[in-house]
Amino acid sequence: MLDLIFNYLSALGLGGLLAGVIIEAMGIPFPGGIMVVLAGFMVNQGRMNFLSALLTLLSGYTAGSLTAYLIGRKLGQPFFMRGGRFLRISPEKFEQARGWLDRSAPAFIIFGRFLPGLSNLTPYMAGISRINIGYFLFYNSLFALGWGFLYLMLGMFFGHNYQTIAGYLNNKLTLIGLVILGLYLLYPFIKKNYRRI
Repeated sequence: MLDLIFNYLSALGLGGLLAGVIIEAMGIPFPGGIMVVLAGFMVNQGRMNFLSALLTLLSGYTAGSLTAYLIGRKLGQPFFMRGGRFLRISPEKFEQARGWLDRSAPAFIIFGRFLPGLSNLTPYMAGISRINIGYFLFYNSLFALGWGFLYLMLGMFFGHNYQTIAGYLNNKLTLIGLVILGLYLLYPFIKKNYRRI
């Protein structure tokens, strides 16, 4: 699989990275994170420019997320409730995402992408909830820059061990995102109970 992605990137360059990141940002199951790490590996080899790769990644992520946001805004909740089983979105998962979005839209937009099962819903939920488009794009861009920069840097510095790193990113980074989001969501509860003591 990694060799296939690497060959794809080698053949298509920045255009391939753009297409892959658009698919990733739309929440379609795709190894976009691995693709970005491999793009960092190519930057390390001098086969791709870092700034060009980062700008391509940001453009693709913005385009894919904006498309998903607009789909959510135009088609709304009924579409996801009717078609949820085909998209593997249960009503419980949908309501869980809505609850997190209601608690903190910025945290949901930035950290929701790290949550397995909910990451695919993040831009759609933002559209369904009719969050201001500029607000959504701002926080989505913060995530895309951080995600892209981190993954490209990992690929650059540890390119010779790219298989190990790809496995680590797919497993451990999700857990780190969950812990950070959990702490963020628990903060109001802890603060409220701390005042009672």
